Amino acid sequence: MNFQTPLSSEDSSRYAALVGQSAAITRHAELLAWLQGDMQQCLPHDILLAGWGNFQEGTVQHDVVSSLPGARSYAPGTDGLPFLLGKFHERWLAAGRQPCSLDFSEFDYLLGQASLPGSFSDSLRGMRSVLIHGLQDERAQQDCLYVLMCAQPIPLEPARTAMRMLMPSMDAVLRQLAPLPQQRRNAPAARGAAEDACGLSERETQIMAWVAMGKTNSEIGAILNISGFTVKNHMQRIFQKLNVFNRAQAVSKVTRVSIYG
Repeated sequence: MNFQTPLSSEDSSRYAALVGQSAAITRHAELLAWLQGDMQQCLPHDILLAGWGNFQEGTVQHDVVSSLPGARSYAPGTDGLPFLLGKFHERWLAAGRQPCSLDFSEFDYLLGQASLPGSFSDSLRGMRSVLIHGLQDERAQQDCLYVLMCAQPIPLEPARTAMRMLMPSMDAVLRQLAPLPQQRRNAPAARGAAEDACGLSERETQIMAWVAMGKTNSEIGAILNISGFTVKNHMQRIFQKLNVFNRAQAVSKVTRVSIYG
């Protein structure tokens, strides 16, 4: 790995100490304390977003680590987080899979017009700087993305170097933490109840999940890396399979099947 400038002895000692501290982390609370401690000198941030899965298909799970009110992994306002992570993933790919810094004002349109005080969307409205890096998990055939968000500017250097040095430790810690209950429930299944009872394909089931979150055809297309026209064709077939006439009826029927079988 090449760096523009060699690490100073002070930086080397700081990174080594942080890596050593990470080895003792076993709980989310300990991860938060680690990130809010000496880590802030290297990587100042208010929110850590972690996302992993198939970003092209939109099957992404996430974790949020922050001390801000409402900035929790499955707090109100997090339904659109996979879509936001997908946009960050696109920027990371465009940067050649290297650490990149962004202005969050480019993405705040994704938060909608209204957000409840103390919700995740409300917390994001105060963010201004974004630092993104990730890694390719070749064995699991998926990408893992790590996004630092801050209300203040994050200088690209030395933060980019710090992200390269410390992200493997972040990744190792998060992989060893017990999944949250919502992550267990949201883990991809081979075939769900709605598929079995309604005859929906895997792609149609994915689309219906985003329809239930209120996404438009164009938004779903961006998430799944297909055209809005293709989504529209899928929706027509879904209506036929479910014997319904609109999106609200389709969501209602799929929800009833998922709950009652």
